[in-house]
Amino acid sequence: MASVHKQPGRPHYFAAYSTWEPSTQRWQRRFRSTKTANKKQAEEVARAWEQAAKTAHNGLLTPEAAREVIARGVSDVFLASNAENMPRSSVRDWIDRWLEAKELEAEPSTVTRYTGIVERFAAMLGSRASRDVAALSAEDIAKFRDAEARERSRATANLSLKVLRICFGEAERRGLLTTNPARRVSVLKLRGERTHRRPFTLDELRRLLDVAGDSEWRGLILLGIYTGQRLGDLARLAWQQVDLDKRTVRFVQQKTGHRLELPLAKTVQDYLLTLSAPDDPKAFVFPQSARTADVKIGTLSNQFHELLEQVGLAKTRTHQAEKEGRNARRVTSELSFHSLRHSAVSLLKASGATDAMARAIAGHETTAMSEHYTHLSADDLRATVDALPDVTKEPK
Repeated sequence: MASVHKQPGRPHYFAAYSTWEPSTQRWQRRFRSTKTANKKQAEEVARAWEQAAKTAHNGLLTPEAAREVIARGVSDVFLASNAENMPRSSVRDWIDRWLEAKELEAEPSTVTRYTGIVERFAAMLGSRASRDVAALSAEDIAKFRDAEARERSRATANLSLKVLRICFGEAERRGLLTTNPARRVSVLKLRGERTHRRPFTLDELRRLLDVAGDSEWRGLILLGIYTGQRLGDLARLAWQQVDLDKRTVRFVQQKTGHRLELPLAKTVQDYLLTLSAPDDPKAFVFPQSARTADVKIGTLSNQFHELLEQVGLAKTRTHQAEKEGRNARRVTSELSFHSLRHSAVSLLKASGATDAMARAIAGHETTAMSEHYTHLSADDLRATVDALPDVTKEPK
């Protein structure tokens, strides 16, 4: 049985405990400093060491089991000198708590993506998800990252790793972890797998607008080209955000919380003037798209992909199983609605805008922008927007 002792002239207690020696096939008594002068703490340290030794003798001291023994020992030491309980949580409980918090602060589409990732991680852990979150190791995270890469893609694996870093980083801040194991796992090199997004050409934009016709997609595409904003923010655009007299539009970006007031290009103003604005200022400019976005933003992305298919800018997606079916690696198209964001920046730069001006209009958050350009108003940016070409008309 473990015990503690004081040695003359030594401030710290020494622990006496037994370990099994395979060479002699006998238990051998060990003496080791607990590094504490508090007797209760020293006793808990000694008990933790002896428990680890017994677990090792039984052939059960895996790295995960060792971490759990240590976590329990640290908790007992804490309780030996503190009236309050050390915060603890299983992996499963922490994931559930973290997702509940995200539902209050993140977009539904983001929560859905986060949920899928952390649930796959919990499924990989199996019964170990009921263990203390402090027992998680970098090996657990790396194993999941590699499984994601095999079953999906390296890009998806890196995204999943980043989500776990966020999840367990919050657990570290709450005192449930001493270090974030996901932070010790590196992202995978993408090599030739990654498909780079590219901007649309002017000809491609005109073809896209032609196939959009008079649908809401025409307005969404025009606003995407001339404001560089994300699909979700544009789909939920309300009339109270638009001032046609002053030719401005205001956004609070859902992803960043960044507030923007941007000048409207004459092309967009002309389009909006053709729409019937309701009496309710809170009404959506694109009501059908707004309803779809509230259910699932991915549905709008799929609809836009169908437009790309119609003009030959994307391969037709099928629902037929191919090779590994749902486990097959996802092939990412080089064009999507987000490409309009790239197009906006490219057109701005081609029209003579500085990099800083282009970033200000697109709402890119950078250190330079926050430090030097947060004072830019819509009037400051108007001349830059007015220099953009009219994508609805053929070049002369």
